[in-house]
Amino acid sequence: MVIIGALLVLLPSFITAFPALQSPVTSGVQAQLDPYTALGKPRITFKEDGTFKLTVFSDLHFGENPEGPWGEVQDSNSTRLMKRVLRDEKPDYVVLNGDLLTGENTHRENSTRLIDRIVKPLNHAKVPFSSTHGNHDNDVNITHIEEILREQKRAPLSYTRLAPKGVGGLQGEGNYWVPVYRSKYDWSPSLILWFFDSRGGRTLASPGNSSSSVVPIPDWVDNSVVPWLKNQLTLMETIWGPSKHIRSALAFMHIPPYAIKALQSGLDSKKNPGQNGESDHLGDGSVQNPQDEPFWNALTKIPNLRAIVSGHDHGNEWCAREPEKDVIFCFDKHSGYGGYSKDGWGHGVRNFVFRDANPRSPIDTWIRLEEGEIRAKVVLDDNYGR
Repeated sequence: MVIIGALLVLLPSFITAFPALQSPVTSGVQAQLDPYTALGKPRITFKEDGTFKLTVFSDLHFGENPEGPWGEVQDSNSTRLMKRVLRDEKPDYVVLNGDLLTGENTHRENSTRLIDRIVKPLNHAKVPFSSTHGNHDNDVNITHIEEILREQKRAPLSYTRLAPKGVGGLQGEGNYWVPVYRSKYDWSPSLILWFFDSRGGRTLASPGNSSSSVVPIPDWVDNSVVPWLKNQLTLMETIWGPSKHIRSALAFMHIPPYAIKALQSGLDSKKNPGQNGESDHLGDGSVQNPQDEPFWNALTKIPNLRAIVSGHDHGNEWCAREPEKDVIFCFDKHSGYGGYSKDGWGHGVRNFVFRDANPRSPIDTWIRLEEGEIRAKVVLDDNYGR
């Protein structure tokens, strides 16, 4: 068994050095860990200069007032912001981190068409992207899975996937990951982008029956994600080799994990710059349930997890280190003109720039507002937040 284990660890380096060694067996195993090739999508890679730039749009809230003119104005403003940021920042990858729609205001006959409008600037920019989905993306006239299927249909460079059947719980199908390679010829990736479905919102007790009662959806990542996550990590470590020196990770989910709530009272404006506009609470009072502890414990065991990134709280844009698990958490920036806001909060994005593919290299991150103002810039490394 020791010899077999050693061979599995050495296998990736042999195959990388000698591509001719790839057999139908090794190719089949690799296919389990790179499903995008089978889908005809190009590999996501670092740039030739070694960097990788990721831009996060969060809480776009399209479709908030389909009956009135101000809803159209909001959506037009959000589209303008997306176009300007994509033009200025030229990201290598984009994340839409939840609450793409204000689902409680949509209609069954046109709700998924709003996804067409959201992905249009991304299609025009020809930038690959992924989505998570939030509490406002689940309602009686829209579900996470409907948004995902529409996105896949309308956006050739969407890398959003559905979790295997039985993973994610009630209306929480959006759990998956995307590999990012140093170059398109590498055997194993240098970075894994993880996406988790924090659910929330409402659904019909009997789907398809418009007179059915409406029931709330739990607003945390379901425990069924835990064994799937552990399985995926084991598979990666076995096939690609130990991640300690070759691979890092970044995790996204719309609603912050419950453990993050304790960080807010101890923020330091110098160590944790950025707006803290919702200092009295996180979320809208219906979230932050400690039942996500099994997921939190599994999430924080992802090797070389550089940061956990969430949206949901429109007035927050800080990063901080969670001391118990020793992981960094960052809020996104409220991007859309829909959804609640206050004077001075502004609308923008969070950028991440990996300086190179080394799994412990510093990551630069900052908030960029629509007009170009930069704030809350920090360097995420082993010393950040200590």
